[in-house]
Amino acid sequence: MSWWRQPTEAWGRMRTFLKEVRAEMQKVSFPSREEVLSTSIVVVVASAIFGVFLWLSDLVILEVYQWIFDVLGT
Repeated sequence: MSWWRQPTEAWGRMRTFLKEVRAEMQKVSFPSREEVLSTSIVVVVASAIFGVFLWLSDLVILEVYQWIFDVLGT
């Protein structure tokens, strides 16, 4: 008759899990607002620079393909 013990064991495991989660969350050090803001600015600027680089690369590749098609007469 161990079937009735399974739900109580599950609640016990859940309680232990939640206690461990709480203990681990107390060890976490979260970044300050200034750190989040500064790293976000770095990400946005780097993304913009990379986007412009890819756009210019695309234009150059397009011009090279256009020149090749013009030369070959295709």
